Order: sequence, then C-alpha cells, then structure tokens
Amino acid sequence: MNHIKTYILLFLTAAIWGGAFIAGKIATVSLHPVSVAFFRFFGASLILFPLMRWRERQAKVPTKKDWRMFALLGLTGIFLYNVCFFIATKYAPIVKSSLVIAVNAPLITLFSGLFLKEKINAKSILGMVMALIGALYIITNGQLSVIVKLGLSPIDFVLVGACLSWSLYSVIGKVVMKKYSPLAATTYATGFGTLFLFPFALYYTSFTAIKASNWEVWISVLYVAVIVSAISFVWWYNGIQKVGASTASIFINVMPISAAVMGTIVFHERLTWTHIIGALFVFGGILFNIYSKKEKKSVLVSREGKVM
Repeated sequence: MNHIKTYILLFLTAAIWGGAFIAGKIATVSLHPVSVAFFRFFGASLILFPLMRWRERQAKVPTKKDWRMFALLGLTGIFLYNVCFFIATKYAPIVKSSLVIAVNAPLITLFSGLFLKEKINAKSILGMVMALIGALYIITNGQLSVIVKLGLSPIDFVLVGACLSWSLYSVIGKVVMKKYSPLAATTYATGFGTLFLFPFALYYTSFTAIKASNWEVWISVLYVAVIVSAISFVWWYNGIQKVGASTASIFINVMPISAAVMGTIVFHERLTWTHIIGALFVFGGILFNIYSKKEKKSVLVSREGKVM
C-alpha cells in the first residue's frame, strides 16, 4: 500500500488530538481557554518558524495573494475554530461540543467534493458513515437517541462555526499546498492565528492566573504546543496533500477513542464495551475507506493498461 506511512501518521495525528482534550482540561483549571489557545500556538510558532527556515532554505517567497491565503488559514483553522470550540466547550452540553469532532469528517468530505472536485464513491461514503456511527456511539455512550433529544439552541450556531472553520481550513490548505509544503502552510497559518489570538489573550490573561498555574498546567500547554500543534498539524496537512482531504478527514473519528483511552489512564475513567464497539465501527470504516481507494486505483491502472 503506497500511502501506508501517511495513514499511520494520520492515525497518530487523530490519537494525539484526542489527548488534547485531556491536556486542555488540565490547562484550563487556572488559565482561560483563550490564554491556553494563545500560548499553544505562540509556542508552536517558536518551533515551526526556525524549523521551516532550516528545512526549506530555498523556499519560495510568498506573494501578496499567498499571504492572504495564509492569513485565511490562520483565521479559519487557528483563530475561529479555537474561539468557537472553546466557547462551545464552556456553554454547550458535552455531547453537543463533542459532536463537532464527528461532524467535521463528513463536512470536509462534502467540501472536498464541491470545491476540490475530489471523487467520492459509494464505498467511501459507506466507510465514512461506519466511522461516524462509531464516533457518535462513543460520544453518546451508546445512547444515539440522545442526539435527537438535544434540540436547537443559540450555542448551536457557534458549533456550526467551529465545524465550518475547521473544514474550510482543511480544504483551503489543499489548495495552498499545490505551491507550498505542509510545513510551510502549517507554519504561516500558525503565525497568523497567533497574531489574531494575541489581543484576546491580552484581555483574558492575568498575571494572577499565570502565577497560579502549576507545572502540570504548563506541561499540558507544552504538549498542545509542541505535539498537538507543531508536529501533528504538519502531519495533518501532509496527509491531506498525499491522500486528499476527504480520506484524511475520516481519521478524525479516532479522536473520541483516543480521548476515552487517555481518560482511563489519566483520570482513571472506565473503558466500557461502548468504547470497544464504537472503536470497531471507526476502525472498520477507516479500513473500508482505504480499501475502496485502493480498489479504485487498481481499476484505473488496469484500464490504462488496456488502452495501451
């Protein structure tokens, strides 16, 4: 399988993002969520910019149009997504805020088909649905009927904003990476996102909160800055560049599994049959999606062989 390394990195990316929920829960004990977001991406920028300068010494100089695209990436995937997500986690029910994760995958797939013209076959859709059901099963603790009972409220518009902003970030990134590497796209997006977060961080961050933060808080901030942002964001864009946004998006459904596993380790939460059944659906959906792509490629190769 040509993209096995890419699939492994996408799986690790989603697993790492699941750990971000645990780290965020620890970090926001003393720091405001916006402060955590700013420190997260400011720390990631301190790593990414020197790394890009070292790895890509002959990199292209961005044009005015390119700067606008990078700013759009920072606005959607770093600033808007984090602001919407943090507001949702504070004011929305846990089930609703968690649904952002599950809805992102099909929304990215839809946008990929509409704007990137990525072809999506019936088997890919079936795989996506399987993974989505698995994620929802874990999020609702096996009670899928809970979703219907939630109803609509004003906070839902914030949740929609979070879904739209991350989906746009993923799709726009695919366009940007026709000219730039995943490292460059992630670095510039992170830089702009940090700038957008800065004025809000000034307002919400106090010296009292910083002094009250213990080593566990700062280790958590370091984790989301270095591992979650600097490393896994590059892997995410690398995956989008190699296998497409629609295929990469299905791995997002691994996040609830990762969060559940890490929750059992850090907070001694119980790992139940609900998590196991949901995980089987997620992994089955991912494998089905990958197989459908491989099968489609084999058919195209055989057709080309017949023409020749």
